[in-house]
Amino acid sequence: MVRFASRKARQHAALSEDFERELTREVLRTELLRVRALIMTGCVMMLFLTAIYLVDPAVVDRVWRGTGGLAEVYGLLVGFILFEVWVHTQIRKNLKLDRDLPVVRRYIGALIETSMPTVILILQIRTMGAAQALGFAVPLIYFIFVILSTLRLDFYLSTFTGFVAAAQLFAVASIYDSSSFGEPQTYFHAVRSTIILICGVLAGSVGAQLRRQFAASIAAATARDRVTNLFGQHVSPQVVERLMTTGTTAGGDVRRVAVMFVDFRGFTAGAQSRTPQEVVDRLDGAFAVLVDILDRQGGIVNKFLGDGFLALFGAPLEASDAAHRAVAAGREMLTAMDRINAGTSWPLRIGIGIHFGEVVAGNIGSPRRKEYTVIGDTVNFASRLEALNKEFGSQLLISASVREALGDDGNDAVALGEVEVRGYERPVTVFQLG
Repeated sequence: MVRFASRKARQHAALSEDFERELTREVLRTELLRVRALIMTGCVMMLFLTAIYLVDPAVVDRVWRGTGGLAEVYGLLVGFILFEVWVHTQIRKNLKLDRDLPVVRRYIGALIETSMPTVILILQIRTMGAAQALGFAVPLIYFIFVILSTLRLDFYLSTFTGFVAAAQLFAVASIYDSSSFGEPQTYFHAVRSTIILICGVLAGSVGAQLRRQFAASIAAATARDRVTNLFGQHVSPQVVERLMTTGTTAGGDVRRVAVMFVDFRGFTAGAQSRTPQEVVDRLDGAFAVLVDILDRQGGIVNKFLGDGFLALFGAPLEASDAAHRAVAAGREMLTAMDRINAGTSWPLRIGIGIHFGEVVAGNIGSPRRKEYTVIGDTVNFASRLEALNKEFGSQLLISASVREALGDDGNDAVALGEVEVRGYERPVTVFQLG
């Protein structure tokens, strides 16, 4: 029990580590979008100022008192763009290394970015005057940073951005517009700063919700990937959903399953006279039909074995009617092969062997590469049973344990008597199904 709990803890730790890594990558990707948006915003502002200067130079004289003031704004915007380019480079570097940005650096970056409108506003006040500058467009720039802070997916960072913007705007208004600070003007600046702060909180709430949605999506994808890695790519969507609901264990456990071996008869001889692409297409087409039947009957392909495969019923999910499902799948496979052989110049004949018994099922392999598989005499006997089809000229053979599990559903089974099976000292009873 202690060993099982320890194994479960390691599995959970590995799953959590994968989840955190992928969530970090997703957050960094949204950070890249935010930084690109800020770079584009800076470039658009520079183009807008250039257009004003070219179209109506008189506006530049009235607002910035000549090109000197405009040049200061240009220099500030260029510095801001270069800073954001550097931030973009750092994020990309951390993304490649699967490493998150330090929290302190995030807050320092938010402080530097949000202070850019404040510096522009101060420059504007020097050239236009406090009342005109505070009522002009520059204070609206704060909202761009607050809105884009949503892409940080961090409530506290967005709230911090809103707080810095609100505090700096109110401080600038208090310092430079103190002469007109009566009650109405004080309320005006206070209310405007409060609105900016509220916007920061709302942006943080939206970002936090987006983060939760990302986390839920990544957790589901991580769990799905774990199932896929554990059982290969041969698990039906329905089985994946059930495994995600019930959970999976990587350790071995003993359970009763129906093991099916399927092999194509004479496939190698037919492949010799055809191109490799024709061989692959023919095999893939047949496999697609047979695997689809397995999916419908609740089985999984555990391994593809060249021109055949090993299928399981009752693992990884338990099934009380595993033998019935296996036989039903085998019968349907024979019917399906007759149907698809009718429309091709290369007919394929399959041999099927089904045995029902105990196996050790689990995730087996090296620490770096594991595979879900089943081990035991049940597996070996099912393989030997399938090979007997060549001897009897049959296509579907089952063991005595399968016949017993079928009950009345197996009344059409034909007993072939006790048969010598390679690797077994005593003869065993074998049954044929049409």
